[in-house]
Amino acid sequence: MELSVVVPVYNSEQSLPELVERLQPVLGSAAEHFELILVNDASGDRSWEVVASLAAGHPWIRGVNLTRNYGQHNALLCGIRKARYETIVTMDDDLQNPPEEIPKLLEELDRGNDVVYGVPESERHGLFRDLASQVTKLALQRAMGAETARNISAFRAFRTQLREAFAGYSSAFVSIDVLLTWGTSRFAMIRVRHDRRRFGESNYTLRRLFTHTMNMLTGFTTLPLRFASFLGFALTVFGAGVLVYVVGRYLIQGTPVQGFPFLASTIAIFSGTQLFVLGIMGEYLARMHLRIMDKPTYLVREETGAE
Repeated sequence: MELSVVVPVYNSEQSLPELVERLQPVLGSAAEHFELILVNDASGDRSWEVVASLAAGHPWIRGVNLTRNYGQHNALLCGIRKARYETIVTMDDDLQNPPEEIPKLLEELDRGNDVVYGVPESERHGLFRDLASQVTKLALQRAMGAETARNISAFRAFRTQLREAFAGYSSAFVSIDVLLTWGTSRFAMIRVRHDRRRFGESNYTLRRLFTHTMNMLTGFTTLPLRFASFLGFALTVFGAGVLVYVVGRYLIQGTPVQGFPFLASTIAIFSGTQLFVLGIMGEYLARMHLRIMDKPTYLVREETGAE
């Protein structure tokens, strides 16, 4: 087997040496040829210096330094496109994904699957982070159209040939998991160990998770537009019902419906709904605008390591 491991790097100068130390024996026993691609996503610490040093001392390590912070999935896409071997494993840089669990992913991949996710036996995040992650996975399930989306993680193994399905993808909004569905429907998951974070703090805040969810919903699915259409239809029916009530009361009782608060509330509901729907349409138009601008998915400043 030939194996490429892709790791997006962000403010992880402390964990990278141990990650490499633990990866080397695992990859050496799992694959005949292997490589580690560390993609530095414009870290604010000395991560790139550490990557360059590791690449200089290990011929199987390659480093890629991006010009600015593009995001985890954009950095992953960069590394995936630079991978040279038949199988790709992606994992985080914080050692919460134990390198020793990689053989489990590869074994499941050999059972006829194209993508295998390593799902934590138990999450090691806080309550709000776990809740936000579940909401994000629900959104991703709609975007992917696959039940496996409920069990996704950053710890995944897949066949390199799948990248041909999104070789021409150039949008600034990237979701690796959605892109993988463009090439296959053979997904699987297994339970793996998930360790506590020992260095630094998670870079996935609630705000970033919310932004990622919105990017998936408006960038890879028309679900929000369908929801807007349904909401508009439901409120049209509601408005028709109010009209029937007002006219019917006038015809039966001979008196108009009293109450300015009722009228004001009805107007507020309809006005708010119109603004909400316009906001959804605006999100789609904004993404079309960015596509027309041809904003790059990522830009590489420099590379180091084996050619």
